[in-house]
Amino acid sequence: MSKTMTRREALKAIGLAIGTATVGLSGVSGLTSCSQEKKRLVFYFTGTGNSLYVARELGGEHVISIPQALKNGELEYKADEIGIVYPVYGHMPPNIVKDFLKNARLKADYFFAVLTYGNNRGASPEVWDEFAKSCGYKFNYITTVLMVDNWLHSFDMNEQIKIDKKIPEQLERIKSDLAAQVGGMDEITDQDRQFTAGFLQWTGMNKEDGFKYEASERFHIDPNKCIECSTCTGVCPRGNYEYGSQGLTVSGQCDYCLACIHACPQKAISFKPSDQWLLGPERNPDARYRNPNVSLNDIINSNRQ
Repeated sequence: MSKTMTRREALKAIGLAIGTATVGLSGVSGLTSCSQEKKRLVFYFTGTGNSLYVARELGGEHVISIPQALKNGELEYKADEIGIVYPVYGHMPPNIVKDFLKNARLKADYFFAVLTYGNNRGASPEVWDEFAKSCGYKFNYITTVLMVDNWLHSFDMNEQIKIDKKIPEQLERIKSDLAAQVGGMDEITDQDRQFTAGFLQWTGMNKEDGFKYEASERFHIDPNKCIECSTCTGVCPRGNYEYGSQGLTVSGQCDYCLACIHACPQKAISFKPSDQWLLGPERNPDARYRNPNVSLNDIINSNRQ
């Protein structure tokens, strides 16, 4: 007996097929063992591709996903130069990046950090310097890159991508600095420090915890939109999404990278109203972002748990 499928049933079937194919494509971690010494290794964390793009520009093929390194327990590395690239979240490094540096055993003659941000970096380089020193690392060079801001509470992605933020020029500056092994940190003003201090006071956050949330309190899943494509289960660096008897559910510590919301093809994931008391609703619920030089599979390969 033939049966006419509804549009949602058809999308769900396609989603399952895509999810199965994606699993097959995402099996390679891209990790480099400490026994294979390279001149430069670049570790990165990414939610929507900005930091992965920068890491590739600086490290070529020798880039290592921080979530995958943690997942596989490969935390000992040696190179002439070691870099870390990460997105700034409210002036602070993501907790998953902090988890990595706390546990990693890194050896290099030259350490550098590149922080991607989309609006105001504040004193984020000093925040990283202070944290790294607490972990026993002295970074020789710390700088920032202004890129598209994917913070949906504050910015319309369609408007953000129109802004020329001179990214190639910024990367050329950094490449030149790294080639010469320049030392130092981006200049931080008292105004930068005041902005960071004001943000922490306004939000009630602290530099130790950063964005440390329970995912179930932050995100809503619309079962009428979800087609079970498994995209969210792949892009979440904490493995917070899973399918069960009640369908798709989310729970666990969240770094607030927003990879799940940006990547969902059906826009089935949104912020709960309770998450808007401080940050407000989305500026444009129909607009999403992924760095144009990075594919969805790249992010899944980087983050899948």
